[in-house]
Amino acid sequence: MARPAAARAALGLVLSAILLPAWAQLPTSLGRIVVRNDSTIARRGEVIEISLASLGPAIKSADLERVHVIDASGKDLLVQPMDLTGDHRDDAIAFQADVAAKGTTEYRITLGEKRAFKPEDFRVYGRFVRERFDDFAWENDKVAFRMYGEALETWEQEPLTSSTVDAWVKKTPRLVVDRWYLADDYHRDHGEGGDFYSAGKSRGCGGSGLYAGGRLYTSKNFRRSRVLSRGPIRLLFELDYEAWDVGGVKVRETKRVSLDAGSNFVKFESLYATQDGAPLAASVQYAAGIKKAKSGAFRIDVAGGVVRSWETLDSYAQDGHLGCAIVIDPSRLVATPEADGNVLLTFRGPSAYYVGTGWDRSGDFPGVADFDAYVNTFAKKLAAPLRVEVIGNERQ
Repeated sequence: MARPAAARAALGLVLSAILLPAWAQLPTSLGRIVVRNDSTIARRGEVIEISLASLGPAIKSADLERVHVIDASGKDLLVQPMDLTGDHRDDAIAFQADVAAKGTTEYRITLGEKRAFKPEDFRVYGRFVRERFDDFAWENDKVAFRMYGEALETWEQEPLTSSTVDAWVKKTPRLVVDRWYLADDYHRDHGEGGDFYSAGKSRGCGGSGLYAGGRLYTSKNFRRSRVLSRGPIRLLFELDYEAWDVGGVKVRETKRVSLDAGSNFVKFESLYATQDGAPLAASVQYAAGIKKAKSGAFRIDVAGGVVRSWETLDSYAQDGHLGCAIVIDPSRLVATPEADGNVLLTFRGPSAYYVGTGWDRSGDFPGVADFDAYVNTFAKKLAAPLRVEVIGNERQ
């Protein structure tokens, strides 16, 4: 009688293996992630992105929502699957790492249950705001911004054609964009901050353009937007701009923007293409700029790749001071000219640049020296990125 019982048990195991979903049949352990910090600056909450390919051939796009990253204490970290291309398939995961100065941190990677995000997990947010004449607004727990869409160009009351970057200020870690638009009174501080910065037709705080022959060429408002990855710790979206004239050549742009939880800096990448498919002329430089306000005090650090302004916010009331900084790889920087009421960084592209803000009522930056220290530290981190290695089970 023992033999039939053993046969039934074996058959049960076979049937269980057949009936289990594909992800459950994969090994639980996927290996380790080793993060090394060669700099003398400790990294806290820095977002690490791991590509699908680096997790090994057994892991497919659909599996990424089941990937878990576990730190040395056994904590199961928040892991975000990311679509990087807009095809609605995940291409990477992102998580936040803590690494001591000159230190190394290891994390275990496992495959398990799908994580269901809760609203309180989200520390980044962005959306197309049709009800406010096609704005695109985005934020994290530190900063908020918006850019202008097509409908604003023909608004009867205050039409505006501008590809500027408008900066909002916050003194709360809460996500405020939806509530501020709903109340429609965000030019007054009700205890959380507001929109006190006047960008207008300038480059505002980090708007882009192309620079040729001593002239700045900028587009109209964006025409299309899409959120590629909505969070909860890294927001990634794109804005499309119709072709405009750049010294006799028609050029269109896709602007790729990302913002990480806990950071005051936004990453911008401008992808330009001419209408006839020819490359941009070598004489055409990429540009990003900051509005030159009457109250603005500028610091230009060519060696560090930094331009920073510090201005009084007094368009609606006495709302303190705002710092705006642009940081770029200094090896790409060409010059820092002024044009059309802006201080620019012109640079050899394509290259990403970073835009950050600091408000002296946020609780983080009592004064300009504190903001400068933050900006300088950020630039040093960019110059010494964390080194990330994924070690699969076959190499354990």
